[in-house]
Amino acid sequence: MREITVAAVQMFPKLGEQQDNLVRMGEWLDKICPQQRVDLVVFPELITTGYECGVRFTELAERVPGPTVNLIAQRASDYGTHILFGMVAKERVESVLYNAAVFIGPDGEVIGRYNKIHLRGEERLAFRPGFRYNVWETKFGHVGVMLGWDLAFPEVARSLALEGAEVVCACANWENPYGDEWRTYLLARAYENAVYVAGANRVGEEYTYDFFGDTMIVGPRGQVCGIVDGGEEGYAIARIDLDEIRRYREELQFFQCRQPQTYRAVVRKY
Repeated sequence: MREITVAAVQMFPKLGEQQDNLVRMGEWLDKICPQQRVDLVVFPELITTGYECGVRFTELAERVPGPTVNLIAQRASDYGTHILFGMVAKERVESVLYNAAVFIGPDGEVIGRYNKIHLRGEERLAFRPGFRYNVWETKFGHVGVMLGWDLAFPEVARSLALEGAEVVCACANWENPYGDEWRTYLLARAYENAVYVAGANRVGEEYTYDFFGDTMIVGPRGQVCGIVDGGEEGYAIARIDLDEIRRYREELQFFQCRQPQTYRAVVRKY
């Protein structure tokens, strides 16, 4: 059995207050990790800044690696765990910003970064879309990541699964009144790909958004392994067996029975 422990944090970031948010992230790690061996901790999208920062994203953006990443990397090393979290990232060209997720290993090294592809609403004004999905190899298995609205597109999770992902992390800022969609998509992506899905959604209010939480960890047959039910801060944690993925995929055969030559409409723009 390849058993690992995964935690998904449901947190209320303070808008534009990076240092406060980093302190809070550290407090959650201090609460979760000393109690048991945790292999992966997942934080929500844009957890270091909040969502409605507008033009302030330019001053809040950092390079990867940079001060924020270095701080979280130290915490990952302290606890010997993998940490995935959302932040605003920039390139050498200061005006090019990305809604990004950074994946850090238990040795404190950056394993990889994903730039969100499916930008929604005002995100298109602040960020440039990414162009590649990422699946990262770890000692326990393969991890893929989605950010926010990526979850609504089944092609994303399927692409990650075809690239070998066994755990798909959905770091999100999903707001009311879309709770039904959030819960349905998490279960559907797990079912249709026989993967574990760790969905970390934030809580709290900003200027025009009210975020509802419902962070959960879902198994490959849609079973809820851990959940934070409702809109309070907290975390979901679950001990999961990655060998279940191989067993279900062999039983159901839906990857082997795919007919890609019939899916041309999927890759047409309109």
